[in-house]
Amino acid sequence: MAATLKRILRDRLGSVGLAIVILFVLAAIAAPWLAPYDPAEQFFDGLTLEGSPRPPNAEFWLGTDLLGRDLLSRLLYGARTSLVIGVVANGAAVIIGTLLGLVAGYAGGWLGASVMRFTDLMMAFPALLLAIALAAIFAPSLWIVAMVIALVNWVQIARVIYTETRALTGREYIEAARALGAGHARILLVHLLPHLVPTILVWATLGIATTVLLEATLSFLGIGVRPPTPSWGGIIFESQSYFLTAPWLVFFPGIAIMVVALAFNLMGDALRDALDPTQRGR
Repeated sequence: MAATLKRILRDRLGSVGLAIVILFVLAAIAAPWLAPYDPAEQFFDGLTLEGSPRPPNAEFWLGTDLLGRDLLSRLLYGARTSLVIGVVANGAAVIIGTLLGLVAGYAGGWLGASVMRFTDLMMAFPALLLAIALAAIFAPSLWIVAMVIALVNWVQIARVIYTETRALTGREYIEAARALGAGHARILLVHLLPHLVPTILVWATLGIATTVLLEATLSFLGIGVRPPTPSWGGIIFESQSYFLTAPWLVFFPGIAIMVVALAFNLMGDALRDALDPTQRGR
């Protein structure tokens, strides 16, 4: 683990991504202490005399939104929403995809073919359209959105894990384990799964960026996390009509989404190179 971290830190872009991710996590966890105001509090002086949001100033560093709430506080609490959904939804997707890909790749035959055909069927649907359909069926909330994202994001890692498991299943040490009387569960958990950990870690890291973007997209379309829970995509959705008169309402949450997604991608690429040097530069 220490050697892997050293390799990541030697990668300039990877170390930048890691630093941003750490700041993002710390900001999300410490939001109640870092936020200058309650994210739901509507200030009497949070709007101009004309009823428009106030631009960034000494009192409200990033300005206010259309209801006179402090934008900085809402962005900090919105980071918690993105972090929870990123960890929960992506974690669930990784677990589902790993289990299905591992079992299908090891079993082969009609079971493996059936699982992979189902995976192909899921991949045939655009992830965003499928997420919109599922979000429209269920009443949107923080955990429902996480579930919806998990249900549309497991297919890619399932395909990758299936391919690697099929390659590992034919190795001599697997045949030797079978000859020594090892059961299926032992082969899966002891002899196959440890070899898949680097791939799982890389996909888990890269998948958080996809999850954050998908959550922001769903919230922007109005079918994500419901108010008053702050969400970066939700802030942009609420501020569409103020795009020209109050551009900071779109600019700051948009920058936050872009920076966090880029940071997780940079860290994922560095982690891939650290765990598998043969992939470096690809």
